[in-house]
Amino acid sequence: MSAIIQATGLVRTFGDFRAVDGIDLAVEPGEVFGMLGPNGAGKTSTIRMISCVLPITAGSLFVDGLDVRLHDREVKQRIGVASQDDSLDEDLTVAKNLAVYARYYGVPRDVARARITEGLELMQLADRRDSRIDELSGGMKRRLVLARALMNDPRLLVLDEPTTGLDPQARHLVWRKVRLLRERGVTILLTTHYMDEAEQLCDRLMIMDHGRQLAAGSPRALIEQHAGRDVMEVHPTEPDRAAVLAYLANAIGESGRIEEIEDVVYVFGAKEEQAHAVEAIVRDPYRVHFRRANLEDVFLTLTGRALVE
Repeated sequence: MSAIIQATGLVRTFGDFRAVDGIDLAVEPGEVFGMLGPNGAGKTSTIRMISCVLPITAGSLFVDGLDVRLHDREVKQRIGVASQDDSLDEDLTVAKNLAVYARYYGVPRDVARARITEGLELMQLADRRDSRIDELSGGMKRRLVLARALMNDPRLLVLDEPTTGLDPQARHLVWRKVRLLRERGVTILLTTHYMDEAEQLCDRLMIMDHGRQLAAGSPRALIEQHAGRDVMEVHPTEPDRAAVLAYLANAIGESGRIEEIEDVVYVFGAKEEQAHAVEAIVRDPYRVHFRRANLEDVFLTLTGRALVE
């Protein structure tokens, strides 16, 4: 089957500023594809082009086989979008919010009624059907936004930071629903600032910064490629710092990588016996953490550790 999203050399400019700078993208049917990057990386502009909210500046972009420049209305009919801003109508009940949204897409009333019931049951909101929006918790509102995005039975579901601000219980509930939708064959494009979320949910992902694609692949493949299997974090006191670095420079060699970030020393590709040796140098096991590498290590390696605002 052809890709649900196929972008080649995709560019979006605002005056002289290139928000998206020639990215290539292919999202396959039925997968969860993540887009990761710091603030200002170009994720939102990319999503808005895919959703036909922004016109593309250059390159090509096809959604479900349709050129977005020629078939924007048809593309919008095939996409469901759960944006960061829920934009729920507080004057309407939960069910009425879904009914109005279905009407925007021309969904017949009997079909809409069935989808409303199914959507509320899927998102565990059936008992809130007649509640007003201001009676819902933040987690319930996010789940309602997901249910709303499904009213037009989309081929592609776009989730823009779907769990921002949610407590752990609500967040994990959203994760379960995303997995269930994938099992049902829905293709999902996900943006998130939570690296564990991307690692848990995404079949493949792309990391971008300053409008450019830095890396793409499965979470595990990217971790192995850019961070190795294991990472050691050392928090040495100043008197021990020189001894720790001298030992690591000799022990790690070319098999790993050492980064000094303020008061922390990160060792990528470390071995457990090396962690024990460093513990002996600093004389405090709580100052040495030996762990599996994760997607956050990859993200910070590729995009840097400086704060972006």
